[in-house]
Amino acid sequence: MKDKFYQYIQQLQDQICSALEAADGKARFKEDLWQREAGGGGRTRVIEDGAVFEKGGVNISAVHGPLPESMQAYFKVGKVDFYACGLSLVLHPRSPMAPTVHANWRYFEMYDAEGKVVDQWFGGGQDLTPYYLFEEDALHFHQVCKQACDKHHPEFYPEYKKKCDEYFWNHHRAEARGVGGLFFDYCRATDSFSMDNWYDFVTEVGDSFLNAYLPIVNRRKELPYTEQQLDWQQIRRGRYVEFNLVHDKGTLFGLKTGGRIESILMSLPPQVQWKYNHTPEAGSPEAELVDVLKNPREWA
Repeated sequence: MKDKFYQYIQQLQDQICSALEAADGKARFKEDLWQREAGGGGRTRVIEDGAVFEKGGVNISAVHGPLPESMQAYFKVGKVDFYACGLSLVLHPRSPMAPTVHANWRYFEMYDAEGKVVDQWFGGGQDLTPYYLFEEDALHFHQVCKQACDKHHPEFYPEYKKKCDEYFWNHHRAEARGVGGLFFDYCRATDSFSMDNWYDFVTEVGDSFLNAYLPIVNRRKELPYTEQQLDWQQIRRGRYVEFNLVHDKGTLFGLKTGGRIESILMSLPPQVQWKYNHTPEAGSPEAELVDVLKNPREWA
């Protein structure tokens, strides 16, 4: 399974990067191959200073070795070995009219002293973070997510949409990071759903990403915007940074397992503002966005 999924994310990385370069029309991804001292490595691809994308990364990694003590406590296990691979991406468009997007699809195994697999699961999802709310964009993103889920189980979309709203929640701000999408984790085999079934589901979601996101970018990338709207984008990006550094499990896992810092922190936007006690004007488009973030909606 691990070899099968790693081959898939290699191909998906190529597919996504090619489509994003075509959408940008100017910038190209720079590739950085790296090795992890304790075992494994990855292929980081970053795009910067593009016509559409100010910064973004589409990264794959496959790391393995003894599970660090900090993670042993987290997973409530003793000394075991692990293998983890996945694709993680974040894209920050230049225009405040176009939303930031994040996606991640991953696979994890743990082994006993004889090298036997004692636990394995899939995880992942994709979520949208707009700076100005265009309802048709949120509806489109969620509809694509729902279609991918419905092919595998009618309860997947409502369950994983709810988990996404709960997970990407800035507790210290009492607001969501964005308008959500899907979040699933610890997807293990059951009597009715095998690991092959999970593989089919996760790859279905991965294959849906470009259809979920690119039509939105193409609708918004050439809209005019003001300096004030750019300021708002950078203020909201600050909330994105707060979530990733305070709450995000993937960031914490990477830091605690000796991951490559540049690849882990690739998700952070290049231009950010923090303004003291900033509150948008009542009735403004900015206030409309904040209201949705504080009160997540059903979109599909």
